[in-house]
Amino acid sequence: MAQPSARDRILDTAKRLFYRDGFRATGIDRIVAESGVAKMSLYRHFASKDDLIAAFLDWRHEHWTAWFTAAVDARLARGEGLAAVADVLGEWFGQDDFRGCAFINAVAETGATDDPRHRDQAVRHKRDLERYLATAAARLGLGTPERVAEEAMLCVEGMIVRAQMGFDLRIVDAGRRLLARVERDAGG
Repeated sequence: MAQPSARDRILDTAKRLFYRDGFRATGIDRIVAESGVAKMSLYRHFASKDDLIAAFLDWRHEHWTAWFTAAVDARLARGEGLAAVADVLGEWFGQDDFRGCAFINAVAETGATDDPRHRDQAVRHKRDLERYLATAAARLGLGTPERVAEEAMLCVEGMIVRAQMGFDLRIVDAGRRLLARVERDAGG
């Protein structure tokens, strides 16, 4: 089996460290040391730490969204309602490496003062998630899928933040009840 490329080793290390320890707490020297590549090699692939953060956020968007939508779609196909979203989030919250939403974390850490790409990537991620929830609501035959998605997003974001803050996983039960109420109110 071929050894991962230097770029892949850098990105794999950055993905793990950025998500676990945060963007500001993870320095380039640490990524270089843990990935086993030379600093010059890192800068050959990523011109700056901001470029590396942007690559991580692109990867995270693609992979997390694919996992989430597949897991929710499978539950919807089994006849579960909108509350299935809470159950899928609960699976994520229960993972040993759960550290909240990388996009919420990026905005919290970098805000508007650093590279604006990170905020733009976070906004795009959340818009894509809201569009997916609107599509799921339409598949469930709910009236006003966009409104359902707006309300579901508030529930989703609140669940994520509370789970990251260390509240126990009873938050999933509360999310399930709230999403079921949103579904009932929309005619489901």
